[in-house]
Amino acid sequence: MKVAVLLSGGLDSTTALHWAHRHHEVVCALSFDYGSNHAARELACARWQAESLGVPYHEINLRSISAHLESALLQGADAIPTADYAEENLKQTVVPFRNGIFLAIAAGIAESKGAEGLVIAAHSGDHAIYPDCQEEFMAAMSAAISHGTYAHLQILRPFISSTKAEITATGAAFGVDFSHTYSCYCGREIHCGQCSTCRERRAAFTATGIPDPTEYED
Repeated sequence: MKVAVLLSGGLDSTTALHWAHRHHEVVCALSFDYGSNHAARELACARWQAESLGVPYHEINLRSISAHLESALLQGADAIPTADYAEENLKQTVVPFRNGIFLAIAAGIAESKGAEGLVIAAHSGDHAIYPDCQEEFMAAMSAAISHGTYAHLQILRPFISSTKAEITATGAAFGVDFSHTYSCYCGREIHCGQCSTCRERRAAFTATGIPDPTEYED
């Protein structure tokens, strides 16, 4: 199947890119610059990963849209909660309907490039506070995109039943260079080690016993 891959430059989407490259024909990797704190570092990793596999890379500028959205991810590093790993803190990092926006745009681009599917790295470890990461949403969005495209595009979500640790193990098996992935919500040169994605990233490597190439401030 010809597919387009949504590629953020993080650990999960990078592994999804490598999965797609092994199992399908990847017509392009799509990244979205929505003005997040970590955009520059994450997108640089996305480009590196796509180019390392010889996959055409396209970066879509959504900063004009993000100017109308409310999220700690869009307000600077100081806005990112690093205290208790609790629901209220995590809710601050939600970007409203982010995956819905990405998938809708990606569907149009993918169909224009002759793709038959979209690959996204949503997984079982995504918290319930992120409603656009859940399988109920993915199934509904896949049906809508299928009905709304001549190609009847599907959303492929190979990791929807996988934990982040399992994705990390899969990436390692594929030979993913994790040093060229980025996760920190604060967007610093060195991962902060305290935000939710840093904690999840570090826990995934610890759980699998795979060496973590990431340098953390804490």
